[in-house]
Amino acid sequence: MSPPLTSYFVGTLWKNLWEMSEREADQAPQGAGMQLSSHPALGGLGRTRCPMCMELFKDPRILPCLHTFCTTCLKQLEPFSVLVLRPPDPGKTSEDARLWDKQPQQLEPQLSILCPVCDTEVDLPPGGVKALTMDHLAINEVLLQNLQEDTPGVVCDLCSDREVESRCLTCKVNLCQFCSQAHRRQKKTASHSVVPMRDPKGYSQIGRPIMCSIHPAEELSLFCEQCDQPVCQDCVVGEHREHTYDLISNVIHKHGNSMQELLHSTQPHMDTLERALAQIEGVGSALRSRMDALSADVQEFREGYITAIREHCDQLLKQLEDLQIQKENSLHLQKLQVEQLLADLRTGVEFTERLLSNGSDLEILITKGVVASRLKKLKKADYSVGPGVDDGICFSPQEKAGQYGGYEVFGAILTKGVDPSKCLLQGEDIHKAWEKQQVTFTLLCRDILGKHMDRGGEHIRVSVGHKNKKDCVLKTMVQDNSNGTYTISFVPEEPGPYTVCVCVRGQHVQGSPYKMIVRRKFRQHQGIFHCCSFCSSGGQKSARCACGGTMAGGYQGCGHGHKGHPGCHHWSCCGATKEKSDCSWRVEAGSSQRSLVRTVAL
Repeated sequence: MSPPLTSYFVGTLWKNLWEMSEREADQAPQGAGMQLSSHPALGGLGRTRCPMCMELFKDPRILPCLHTFCTTCLKQLEPFSVLVLRPPDPGKTSEDARLWDKQPQQLEPQLSILCPVCDTEVDLPPGGVKALTMDHLAINEVLLQNLQEDTPGVVCDLCSDREVESRCLTCKVNLCQFCSQAHRRQKKTASHSVVPMRDPKGYSQIGRPIMCSIHPAEELSLFCEQCDQPVCQDCVVGEHREHTYDLISNVIHKHGNSMQELLHSTQPHMDTLERALAQIEGVGSALRSRMDALSADVQEFREGYITAIREHCDQLLKQLEDLQIQKENSLHLQKLQVEQLLADLRTGVEFTERLLSNGSDLEILITKGVVASRLKKLKKADYSVGPGVDDGICFSPQEKAGQYGGYEVFGAILTKGVDPSKCLLQGEDIHKAWEKQQVTFTLLCRDILGKHMDRGGEHIRVSVGHKNKKDCVLKTMVQDNSNGTYTISFVPEEPGPYTVCVCVRGQHVQGSPYKMIVRRKFRQHQGIFHCCSFCSSGGQKSARCACGGTMAGGYQGCGHGHKGHPGCHHWSCCGATKEKSDCSWRVEAGSSQRSLVRTVAL
């Protein structure tokens, strides 16, 4: 593909800038001629380094977004792959279009990449990176910088062995000292204008002649109006023989003027965008001011909320203190009652035992009525075998506690506590499970009396581990239903025996820990066990593989030795390398395996 007109017009502008700088240098005082490198126009156009590798441009190419990069740098970018139907080019003849309609339409992969500078997705031509437009202006700038900085490595265009000393303005080639002398001695080139490279004229016309990509020995000197591209003399007698063409110097004004008009019509958009940018910055400034005011409000709210929380905490602590005194008094009173009853029973029992063991028959019969009456009374005494109160006190941070200072606060002292030994596990999945399928069961919390708890907020700890594989510990999820029940779920990844532990307040519930057997569920493969997509599909470019491999030339699937290929036979549906294995590929809702498109991570 020949370079478009844009690069030639920009090159002409570059040449005009040099000629302008030359005229200014001729008008400047003596001794100012060596300051050409500091000209503001030259400094503004001196872009010589690749934005990716930060080195001087090597074989620079222009993306459609007008950013220039080295060819090797562009080839390192991972492409987007999209299947599109490529119709005939507008430049094709009507005969080509008719042939296209008669032939079966085939899908050709069109590659697109992301510009590393502006993140714009740009389409590559059918020839790839090499078919992008060459940035000749960047090549000239690199050459100019090397010459101005006395950088070694700028070699002669003829022999390619020695460093450049002069330039032939007629042939537009850079010459070493030997080739320059030979150039002057030959009869055909003796009259050519050869100037030293240090001469401003050498700098102003440093660009090499641009040769035809189809006929490398011919310079692009003509312009085909029908194809809208520069051509050489051999092109106009071959492929473009029936087209309208003219010298580049004759058509540059027409096309240059059209570009100037396009430039003038585009520049107002810059003013509009600059005003929009100013408005955005103004809104940003107002936003920052608003954020500062809101920050002050938040800080005031924080101080008020902290004060309310402190007051609430003081109230909770006072409530705990009162509750402690109440329970301790109850326990102390019950203790005294139990101690007194125990003392009475001990006295009656000891007296009766002594009477029966040491008293005579007559003495027993005389005191029988008093002793029997006392023992019957002690036997009928009402007492509780357990404490009248318990330590079932807990703090529930989720409970609403009203308002303090206008702020809603949470947290309450609850006197009804959970008893882990009375808690139960319920559900069909407690002992029956399948690999890679979610297991769900319910924990039912009860208090010390075995009554169902009607609130949540308890600390539940669940651990599930493979009994034979210590490093296989499953991730569990506990959902508080806020009604005394908790939903526990997890997904076993491997079959085999597992140990399940469920603890409330650090203590195991009923039945915990217990053993759970996870059974294997076999999944059939949906693809084929092949060596690569290229071989299994007969060379189809649209064939894909789940291993993620691709091949150059637009092939969407994997190939031997290419990027992403696992290096052995594998399943096309999931990429597994073992023939006798479970298929790990799943079809998501609303999608299919063929609709998956590899993209680059942004």
